[in-house]
Amino acid sequence: MRDGFGREITYLRMSVTELCNLRCRYCMPAEGVHKRRHEEMLTQEETLLALRVAAELGMRKLRITGGEPLVKRNIVAICEGAAMIPGIEEIGLTTNGTLLPKLAKPLKEAGVSRLNISLDTLDEKKYAWMTRLGSLDMALKGIEAALEAGFARVKLNAVLIGGFNDDEIRPLAQLSARWPVDVRFIELMPMPDGAPFGPEAYIPCDRVVEALPELEPLPGGDGVARLYRLPGGQGRVGLISPLSDNFCGWCNRLRLTADGRVKPCLHSPAEFSIKGLDREGMRRQFLAACAAKPEQHPLLSYAHRSAANRSMNRIGG
Repeated sequence: MRDGFGREITYLRMSVTELCNLRCRYCMPAEGVHKRRHEEMLTQEETLLALRVAAELGMRKLRITGGEPLVKRNIVAICEGAAMIPGIEEIGLTTNGTLLPKLAKPLKEAGVSRLNISLDTLDEKKYAWMTRLGSLDMALKGIEAALEAGFARVKLNAVLIGGFNDDEIRPLAQLSARWPVDVRFIELMPMPDGAPFGPEAYIPCDRVVEALPELEPLPGGDGVARLYRLPGGQGRVGLISPLSDNFCGWCNRLRLTADGRVKPCLHSPAEFSIKGLDREGMRRQFLAACAAKPEQHPLLSYAHRSAANRSMNRIGG
């Protein structure tokens, strides 16, 4: 499946829930989100049918997101079903990590091979402020549980925010020396709901290189990340720059929301509903979304907000 600009679309980011056990300030409102009716959301059967259709169209890589996917009661069953679909070669999952102490091993046994764990700070008070409900200790225990479960790769995602964690670049990066993990710094994106950050928060990933001059560049990359290594590091340091150096030219993904909308681009309002459709109907909507994929997203900055019509927890992180 190729879009109108010749890009082969092989990667589906699929949200399974809009709900979360945390309330991160750049992702969702303090009061959380209104829990929608069950019939508005994709069922497990619809989700797995959509994945089969996506695989038939050439999707090879799947990342399961939310909200927080681990709050979904049937998350292990969804992962098991996805792992059995011919054509799906890799299943990853993005989580805040706090529920991994109980679920890391079952997820690994279900067929998940990679985990991305959000970790924006190593300061307990700052973690509590950012997440509103979270415990840094539980997040760290989740990382340790993931490593003990033997996942092929664990990535720690830190959203880089000026005035919040730019003074923690070194200790966060040093986690790649402490553990065999990749630490990835991601530029804060100006989503339409307007997280409570001023223009000073939107800093480029080049600040990481400035703070860590000893970083050694590595050849190639890992998807959208530029890769480096600290001397003696077990893992790598990645920089993801959707604002300062966008990677639209080689974007190979579509997104599927928990309520069954295929999004061609994170920052586009375009959506194609598959809720309630049969296999052929879903196929047509996936193809339409692929055809609607823009060459690149518009300029993003504090003054130029994303055109996405949803908050991140309703799209899928």
